[in-house]
Amino acid sequence: MAKKKQISVEKKLRSLFDLQLIDSRIDEIRSVRGELPLEVEDLENEIAGLTSRLENFKSELKDCQDEVALQKNNIVVAKEADKKYETNLKNVRNNREYNSIHKEQEYQKLEIELSEKRIREFHAKSDQKSLSIEEVQVKLDERTAHLNAKNEELSSIMSETEKEEKLLTKKSKEFSENIEEHLMSAYNKIRSSVKNGLAVVPVERGAAGGSYFAIPPQTQMEIASRNKIITDEHSGRILVDEKLAEEERVKMSSIFKKSK
Repeated sequence: MAKKKQISVEKKLRSLFDLQLIDSRIDEIRSVRGELPLEVEDLENEIAGLTSRLENFKSELKDCQDEVALQKNNIVVAKEADKKYETNLKNVRNNREYNSIHKEQEYQKLEIELSEKRIREFHAKSDQKSLSIEEVQVKLDERTAHLNAKNEELSSIMSETEKEEKLLTKKSKEFSENIEEHLMSAYNKIRSSVKNGLAVVPVERGAAGGSYFAIPPQTQMEIASRNKIITDEHSGRILVDEKLAEEERVKMSSIFKKSK
């Protein structure tokens, strides 16, 4: 089995910094999208909830309208019955029949009053449901317009950056395959533990990039010699010298231009 070709520490450092530049650019592209995908998802969920509420209110309004129609029909039936009893009164033969028919008429009048009361109640409920429907519809229209605007914004950003992100993601994978497993493991571990995702940083003004802790002159010389992998004792980040970092930035800028 052929042995893997040994590469110098300097090449390893360059490969790690190149990978960092690529991954940082991917992070930058994704940050442009920011919270937009989550905002879109939240709006979609809110619209689904509003749509459900609107359907419920419409269903409740129809129930109220059906009840009004039912009560109106009850009034018609009661009035017809009252007319019938009124006719029957002309043919009564004794007081008992008269009292019986009269009680039935009183009952029909109570039924009419009860139905009229229920109609007023259902009309009031209908008015409230109609108002609720109007309020929810206004909110739904507003949220839908907002969602459309957010989708357009997201679509615009995606169309501008999707191609670049795909190409850089492919490059990131290619570069990572050329880096030893234990170094990749360390790189990924550091990236996941820091907010800005920087696992490899240059020494700038005597300190690790983004840090205020001074690096001893002897350590700076060791970093500049590029003979071993050195990490920052405070952040754990892998350190490279400023000159190497600048050389790799210039080299990688052409890759970034091609990916756009």
